[in-house]
Amino acid sequence: MEIDLSIQNKKLELIQWLSTVEDLSVINKIFEIKKEKSDWWDELSEAEKESIEKGLKDLDEGKTVSHSEVKKLYEKWL
Repeated sequence: MEIDLSIQNKKLELIQWLSTVEDLSVINKIFEIKKEKSDWWDELSEAEKESIEKGLKDLDEGKTVSHSEVKKLYEKWL
């Protein structure tokens, strides 16, 4: 795994800066940003998760249809 030094340097710069911040409102804003970042998977319903997992299982088992085959099948509606 290659580490992007530019990103690592920016993180270190932020850490150094954050260690000097005394304004609670700035720190609270940073916490709000942290809360905003969530995993999209957690936002899905159980039915959506099951559907995705079924699709991945079908893919693993080779149960697929090529794009060109689907186009031929539904050509008259496209």
